Amino acid sequence: MGLKLNIAATSLLLLLASAAEVSGDIIFDVTKYGARTDGNSDISQALLKAWGDACSSPVASTVMIPEGTYALGQIIIAGPCKAPINFVVQGTVMAPVDTSRFRAEAGWITFQQIDQFTLSGDGVFDGQGKIVWGTKCLSSAYCNQLPINLRFNFITNSMVKDITSRDSKQFHINLLGCKNLTFYNIVISAPQESLNTDGIHIGRSSGINITDSTIETGDDCVSIGDGSEQINIQRVTCGPGHGISVGSLGKYPNEEPVVGISNGVRVKTWPASHQGTASEMHFEDIVMNNVGNPIIIDQEYCPHNQCNLKSPSRIKISNVSFRNIRGTTSTQVAVKLICSQGEPCQDVELGDINLEYNGNEGPAMSQCKNIKPNLLGVQLPRICS
Repeated sequence: MGLKLNIAATSLLLLLASAAEVSGDIIFDVTKYGARTDGNSDISQALLKAWGDACSSPVASTVMIPEGTYALGQIIIAGPCKAPINFVVQGTVMAPVDTSRFRAEAGWITFQQIDQFTLSGDGVFDGQGKIVWGTKCLSSAYCNQLPINLRFNFITNSMVKDITSRDSKQFHINLLGCKNLTFYNIVISAPQESLNTDGIHIGRSSGINITDSTIETGDDCVSIGDGSEQINIQRVTCGPGHGISVGSLGKYPNEEPVVGISNGVRVKTWPASHQGTASEMHFEDIVMNNVGNPIIIDQEYCPHNQCNLKSPSRIKISNVSFRNIRGTTSTQVAVKLICSQGEPCQDVELGDINLEYNGNEGPAMSQCKNIKPNLLGVQLPRICS
């Protein structure tokens, strides 16, 4: 059964003020610039012209992709712009099927260096990824060359809401160097068999909010990389997918610390890693519905056995809490806390954990290594005993 993870937080922390929606009187409609709704004609040039006029406008404006089906090649939509812009997508935008038409390690659609930007509408970004999912990603070289549906590079004080990302060839959404960016009521959709299709990957960004959204993928629903600070995830339904993960960390030198994560279920680091830290991570008020491995700290993360387990991870994990996590697990090991022999976890707290195993092997259990957690309230299963 596919993983189902429902995140429900008791407090509301949606920073709408930092990404106020723009509803300018000036509308730049791509069809007025020659975009055709036949689903075959590339609208890249029409979109760039509409964006250029909006970006140079001294007053708030709207770029519009109306209802219909549009073909769009690889494109970079860049600022800085003179005034706030609302980018409204009402139609379905289709990516090229042929991967040779993409530059390696680039996105399909990249938004970069824009302040006070809103991406909205009930439109769909369709990556048409089914053709590539059958290729196994045992080597990262192949996967890294596949296009990400939406890249956000150095976007500030902005919002993405009400849009859908469907069937990306790789990650659906990737963030780099963003500040004060909110995702609200978005849908990310890909089948469970889609490889390496993380829903949202966050890297070296701060003040990121993901709320009231649905993420269905073949990989992590949300993955949080190095240099991420003040990440808030609330009321997100995740599944199928691998849940919400911090890491993997430590694979590359000079990775930046991970600080201030709210809500999630997994922290993972590579063995034989470079030195780094991950701290101030708090996972609260989460309901599990038949989830495999509901709570994990894994500092021996080694997919495809391509690492040296004899050398411990050098990532220091500290000040982590798991509170009020309840529901059912599809694996007998409901709580797995495997910390590094070289850098044992410190200040890890588990309070009011109530997870019931649905299988026939016996009651739910925990597995612990190189950790002495602080235990509060209900402990089902018994943790590290």
